[in-house]
Amino acid sequence: QVQLVESGGGLVQAGGSLRLSCKVSGSMFVINGMGWYCQAPGKKRVLVATISRGGRTNYADSVKGRFTISRDDAKNTVYLQMNTLKPEDSAVYYCNADGINDGGIYYNPWGQGTQVTVSS
Repeated sequence: QVQLVESGGGLVQAGGSLRLSCKVSGSMFVINGMGWYCQAPGKKRVLVATISRGGRTNYADSVKGRFTISRDDAKNTVYLQMNTLKPEDSAVYYCNADGINDGGIYYNPWGQGTQVTVSS
């Protein structure tokens, strides 16, 4: 079973920075794409940023130039560096990863989420 555990959320003032981490563990044979999504109260979960196995990145327009996604495959970890945070960035941030496990089965689990709150 593949599990994702996020960390790094918290309370920060507008203009500040946070770095989220998400470690993937379990019986992964390969990790393909990794990504971050967020969900504000009463709203749908939406894409923040993704990174492919080859390092290609994709960002939501609202975070371009402020957030940076990266991955360390040796540590099975994906990061989200969040700079110049705005109150509208406040949400629960979820990590996602997909790949093939040791049994040759596709996996695509979600983490439990980490709260990010930006005060004005």
